[in-house]
This record gives sequence, structure tokens and C-alpha cells, in this order.
Amino acid sequence: MTQKTALNILKTGANVFLTGEPGSGKTYVVNDYVDYLRRAGIETAITASTGIAATHIGGMTIHSWSGIGIKKKLTKYDLEKIATSEYLVKRIRRTKVLIIDEVSMISADTLTMVEAVCREVKGVSAPFGGLQVVLVGDFFQLPPIVDRQEPAPTDLFLELETIEQSTSHFSFSSPVWPRAGLIVCYLTEQHRQADRQFSAVLSAIRSETVGVLEQEIVASRLVTPNTVPTEATKLFSHNLNVDQINLDKLNKISGSVRIFTMKSEGREALVITLKKSCLSPERLELKIGARVMFTKNNQRLGFVNGTLGEVIGFAKLSGRPIVKTKDGRRIEVESMAWPVEENGRALAQITQLPLRLAWAITIHKSQGMSLDEAVMDLSQVFEFGQGYVALSRVRSLAGLHLLGWNQKAFAVHPQVLSIDRNFCQQSVVGEETFTKMPMVDLQKMQRNFILASGGQWPVKNEADEKSRPVINHQRIKKNKIDTLDETLALWRQDQTLKQIAQKRKLAESTIFSHLERLVLQNQLKPAELKRLPSPVLTKALPKIQTVFKELKTRNLLPVFEKMGGAYSYDDLRIARLLLED
Repeated sequence: MTQKTALNILKTGANVFLTGEPGSGKTYVVNDYVDYLRRAGIETAITASTGIAATHIGGMTIHSWSGIGIKKKLTKYDLEKIATSEYLVKRIRRTKVLIIDEVSMISADTLTMVEAVCREVKGVSAPFGGLQVVLVGDFFQLPPIVDRQEPAPTDLFLELETIEQSTSHFSFSSPVWPRAGLIVCYLTEQHRQADRQFSAVLSAIRSETVGVLEQEIVASRLVTPNTVPTEATKLFSHNLNVDQINLDKLNKISGSVRIFTMKSEGREALVITLKKSCLSPERLELKIGARVMFTKNNQRLGFVNGTLGEVIGFAKLSGRPIVKTKDGRRIEVESMAWPVEENGRALAQITQLPLRLAWAITIHKSQGMSLDEAVMDLSQVFEFGQGYVALSRVRSLAGLHLLGWNQKAFAVHPQVLSIDRNFCQQSVVGEETFTKMPMVDLQKMQRNFILASGGQWPVKNEADEKSRPVINHQRIKKNKIDTLDETLALWRQDQTLKQIAQKRKLAESTIFSHLERLVLQNQLKPAELKRLPSPVLTKALPKIQTVFKELKTRNLLPVFEKMGGAYSYDDLRIARLLLED
């Protein structure tokens, strides 16, 4: 699928899984869509699985946005607490579109928890509380890190009924994935690897068709430890290799060592968990000339988790390290806290400089980076996807310096290989459906979504936006009555769909979309819409709604196919709207 087609589908308000090879333009499409939504005045939450991934699209982590934090499970009690947090409730309720980037690194249970939070806070039973959800990622990337030896529960969480759990760690195994009715947009253009030969190798890994030719191409990039470029970033599969290389490099630098020790307070079990998840070491040794990476986000000081730099000195009074980043900025680095909070009170906390040595980094940490050149040793790769992620970090074959590899380096998870073929097929079907659709119908869907979300139509183009003065970066509120409220008022005056459309000079399909949105927001009850269907359709409702329930779906296509096309999509939409949960 092309970027243009994917963007057109997104603009209809459909829930979407946006995927494709590294360099296919996923982030470009997301940025384009976010810009479009901003110009339409629609509130958008931009999130990702990790700090560095979030910053690639200018967002925050999904854990922070949803309020689930570091929880591995969510009880009904936890949901109630989140739903009474004023700032979380405001954030989630004003959101119309939720974007989750690097979804491959989010576990199935995490996605399930986020969806449960959205429904609870929105007070709407539809998937994700009726939000448009855009999941972005590539499952050939590294899977989520799952703690298979979860510690015994502490008294921090009450032993209440937990929400539905998943049997597999991939997010597509979450029970909410099929319920969300995602349209798959599989991007097929390549914009990162200009090297066709190298792109062919990466594609062969994805399709599990690596042969003699591909192995010969990779073998042509073998180097020895004595011939590797000194300035190139080194990628390894194990932390042990990374730690040893970083220590050796530090010892070769002349000058005195400055030692910074982590501080901790609070519950011991929570402190242990925090230390395990923190990328900064308990004992951090630094010298002038040390290559470092930031391990936490600080927008005020201008660094994020993954920013690279070099220690160029230490402040005279405070003794803090001064780091020069790759783009030339100088930052005096202060200690930062990693807390676990409960109702605004810290139960445990660790404090350390948000830094670690970075001559070498793990393949896991490199995900999302794009490098001109890198040195890597894939001879100890132990996880599906590690080799592919490492190789796809570099832009061309010339930038690849390989110390070795094993056969696991070319292996992909069989479950991912299978689901990816399914995603490709779904994308083809979606593309055919939307490309065959008359442009006037497509634009009508896009218009309906913007208006139903409280946005402005037509959407301002970039030229209009740039010429419009900004006042304190705040959006000027509309003086007119919200479009949904106006439709609601007219419906409760016993006016018909046709009468409301004529009075408001809108299409009947737009008014119907308003009614759907009002039901999702619990402003209208299905019982208030009994006069919507025709007498003929009213008699058929029990039969149609039974099929919806039997198939356990809210999607129209499965019901349409099950009933052999006996009823139109408009009739099915009405039946779905009147369906009591």
C-alpha cells in the first residue's frame, strides 16, 4: 500500500494497524496524519512503547499516557483509581485519536490494560472507549520483554478479579486486537535503504528465504576486531558484551574517574524492580572523553532516552558531568528520580544521573535508530528478530561492519511470519476497497469523521494555518453550538433523520454518524432510536442482531457475509446501533 492510500484511510476515522518494513515511511505517514488532525482542531494522543520511540513522533509513552505505569496486571480497583485521577481523566476524555507507535514492543497484556482504561474513563463500551486507534509498528522488530518469573504479589495491589489476560506476549494476541476492527495498511514503498542489494537481503529475512546469494552479500561485510571503524556505534545481543566493551574503552582514556552512585529509598521489593528496569547503572563511572547515552527524557534540558553525546568536563561547583550531544548542545546533567507513586505519594524511588556508557549498546536499545554505519556481532544472537533489527539499523551495505553471525541472526518468529502473511492479505483487501471507492464517498467519510469528532471542516491547509496568528498557543474555542449537541437537540424534538439533514444542510449519512457517536458517548440510549428503522427493517431487527451476537462482533462485513448480502450496510448499521449490550 502507498503512503497516500494509508493516509486517506486514516482520515476516515477507521481503526488502523499501520505496518511495513523499516524505511517504508510509517513515521512519515503518522506525522502527516497528526498534522492534518491538528489543523482540523482534533485532540490527538501520540504515544509509543518506549521513551526514544515516543520522541521519534513527538509523544509520550503509552504507560504514562494511560496511567498504568509499570503495572504487569490491572485489577478492577486499579481501574477505579485511574478513573478518579483528575489529570488522567481530562487527558483521556479530551482525546479523539490515540496513536501507539512501536506496538511490536508492547505486550498483549499491556494493550489489553490500555484498552480497559480507555473504556473505563470514557464510560463507553466500544473498543478503546470509542477512540480512533492507530497502532503503528513492525512485528519483525524485537518483541516485548516479558518477565517470565514475575515476583509474588505484594500488598501493593489488592487481590481482586483481574481483567482479561492474554496467552501470548505479542500485542496482536490481545483479545482487544480483533475487537478493534483494525484495517491493515501495509506500506510497501522503501525510503531508507537506497541500496537495492541490501534491501533485498532484508526482504529475504522477512520472508524466510535467505539463500546462498544473500549470505554471500552479508559475508562481504565481515571485518576483524583490528579493522573496525573506531567511531562507529557497536551493537551486541548481550548486555555482558556491551558492559565489557564500555569498561575497556573507559579504562583506555587517561584522566581520573568520577563515580556517581545510585541512591534509593522506599519499599525494598519496589526498589529492586526499579533498579532492574533502570538503564542507568547503580555505579556509574565517567571520565572526560567518555561516550554516553541519556537514559531518561527531559524536554526542558533537551535530551531524551537514547540521546548520544560525550563527556567534555565536570562543573566546578557541583561536580556534575557536562555532556556535548551529537548536535553540539552542552548539557550539565543533573540527577533524576525514577519513582513508584500511589495517589501522588512516592512508595519507592531511585535517583541517579540519567546516563550510561555508550561505546556499545544492545540491539534492543538500538531499535528505532537509523545509523550511517555500525559495527555488530551477531554470533551470539539468541532471540527472533535480533539480527534483522541490527542489520536494518544501517542505511546501506557500505555502513555495515560485521564481526560474525550465526544462523539465528536470520531467523524470524514463526508466529510473526504467519501473521505477517495475513496482514499482507488484509492490506490488499483494504486497499482494493478504498481505491475503488468513489472520491466523493471517501471525502464524505472523512468529513463525517472530522465533524463527529468536533473538528473543523474543511480542514485548513498548511498555508492557511501558517497565516493564522497563534495566541498563547491556545486553540480559540468555537462560539457555535457543538455539532453533535445540535443534532441531539433536534432528534429529541422528534424530527426524522431526513428533516434534521435538511435543516442542518448536511447529508443524512452525516446525521446518522452523529447518532452513532452520541450513542458511543452515552448521550443517547438505543431505546431512544426506536423510530429510526423502517417498519420492514424493524421486523428484521431480531434476526440481524442475533447474527451480531452469534459472531461476537460489531463489524459489519462478517454479518453482511453471514447473511448473504440480504440486508444493506445501512440497514446493518441501524441494527448495530439499536443493539443493546
